[in-house]
Amino acid sequence: MSGALTPALGLYQPGASLLHRAPAGAKLAGLALLAVGVLRITAVTTLGMVFGATLAAAALAGLPWRVWLAQLLPVCWFALPLLVFQWVTAGQHRAFMVVGQLVVLVSLAALVTLTTRVSAMLDAFEVALGPLRRIGVSPSRVALVLALTVRCVPMVAQTYAETREAQRARGLERSPVALVVPLVIRLLKKADAIGEALSARGLDD
Repeated sequence: MSGALTPALGLYQPGASLLHRAPAGAKLAGLALLAVGVLRITAVTTLGMVFGATLAAAALAGLPWRVWLAQLLPVCWFALPLLVFQWVTAGQHRAFMVVGQLVVLVSLAALVTLTTRVSAMLDAFEVALGPLRRIGVSPSRVALVLALTVRCVPMVAQTYAETREAQRARGLERSPVALVVPLVIRLLKKADAIGEALSARGLDD
């Protein structure tokens, strides 16, 4: 089941790096632990070092920079107004911490998403959710939902970046309508494509 869904759902970038070869379960567990650690950081310099380490890991994994930046660009558009708001309401340090943590968390998630096949994520989720069979829950269905969630976050980010670039090419960067309408249409088309892929494999019930 999971392998058949990979072409339709994945942002996976093929590679032979250590990060690519690491088990999906280990990467997902590591992501969860790192996320908790990032949220506990209280120094901007430490946060900067973690972000630098994330960039180094992306470089060592051989991830294309354009693909990598496409995951972060939409966050930057959201982060700028958030930075201003936090600066005014909570001060400079808090502003840099909140925005920095957001960027680092998205960067870490991008590392996992770009170096892990969706099929591998599904298998890892199914193994972890195996005990739920005892109470009548289908681990495969829950795993599919979780994998789709992980997959759709970068998909939405990538679609936003593509739509934003097309908006600029038409000289309409100041028009919210020129961004929102095409973005919604593109996302709906992608959702239909995913729905058709699931339905074709009997996973729509």
